[in-house]
Amino acid sequence: MFWKRPTDLAQARDLMVREQLAERDIYDPRILEAMRNIPRHLFVDEELWPQAYEDRPLPIGYNQTISQPYIVAFMTQALDLPRDGQGIVLEIGTGSGYQAAVLSQLAAKVYSVERIEPLAVRADRILHKLGIYNVEIKISDGGYGWPEYGPYDGIIVTAAAPEIPAPLSVQLADRGTLVVPVGSRKHQALLRLERRGDDILQKKLVPVAFVPLLGEHGWDG
Repeated sequence: MFWKRPTDLAQARDLMVREQLAERDIYDPRILEAMRNIPRHLFVDEELWPQAYEDRPLPIGYNQTISQPYIVAFMTQALDLPRDGQGIVLEIGTGSGYQAAVLSQLAAKVYSVERIEPLAVRADRILHKLGIYNVEIKISDGGYGWPEYGPYDGIIVTAAAPEIPAPLSVQLADRGTLVVPVGSRKHQALLRLERRGDDILQKKLVPVAFVPLLGEHGWDG
């Protein structure tokens, strides 16, 4: 089938960047380049490759999804990571590994926490296959973050919480940003928090719908 040929997948990826991202409000050239470089189709099962560059989430097993490309780009842009590429990022919810792969192009180090072990193992394998070695994955409850390597220039949460997990804002560096969906299980608002000394500035961005964050700082299973 035509969509399996690498050239067609590369063309589909380039079209995704141009039409779904650049022609909307994704303006950061670093993010556009990262999205152009990372092959999203490799993070889903082969039977889903025809849909890999459509602007919608796709299933990855275990009742989890890979986020739609626009949301990945939007959340990454909202982090506003250091321009020198030396930022340290924490991701809560590794999932397929696609968001971590995009972040790896913009930061010196990405620490990612995933509670579902088979997803973490698969994501790690795909990242290494792509030659991405600045992402470290831990199997744990993401609501606690990963304090050993903080504070972080950016923290991104790819699952919905009923409220902002308290341990995460504590792990933000000064001028660091936290992007997290907060709300009910079905409907949330994407929030952006920025630490300014002892103060946290909060802004509501867009309505979203993410799978729930499970654990003590999220929802029960």
